[in-house]
Amino acid sequence: MTAAHFGLLTTDVSNSPHPALGIDHGASRIGIAATDDFGILAHPVETIDCGRVNAIERIAQLAHLRKTRTLVLGLPLRMDGSEGDSAAKVRDFAALLTQRLPDIPLVFIDESLTTSSAAAKLREAGRNARKQKAVIDQAAAVEILNLWMGI
Repeated sequence: MTAAHFGLLTTDVSNSPHPALGIDHGASRIGIAATDDFGILAHPVETIDCGRVNAIERIAQLAHLRKTRTLVLGLPLRMDGSEGDSAAKVRDFAALLTQRLPDIPLVFIDESLTTSSAAAKLREAGRNARKQKAVIDQAAAVEILNLWMGI
């Protein structure tokens, strides 16, 4: 008997974009978050210190370990929706990332205000956001994934 015989819901995850890695790119730090296998929740993973670690290789390691199916990279757009120098740097980073991980689709999501939203949520939770920059980067990556998932 199958799960359907017992009235259980089954989900075909073979075409699912999850698990996904969310990436909040910064010049000195990169925040990483991940979704669960079903895309229900996003959670913080780590902050990569770009001065100490090869960010592309670390993301490749995380993608492999987590069996990632989608990379979601925050794209810093201006308030009018146009792209500036920061967006160009993120697009350059994305090119390197897709070169290293050609089999994993990469999508961009407008990351406008994700860092300020993440900092506000940390303050609401009673944490001092200014003293926890690495935590904010991870929280911003969670926000990026939540936007992508429509949460």
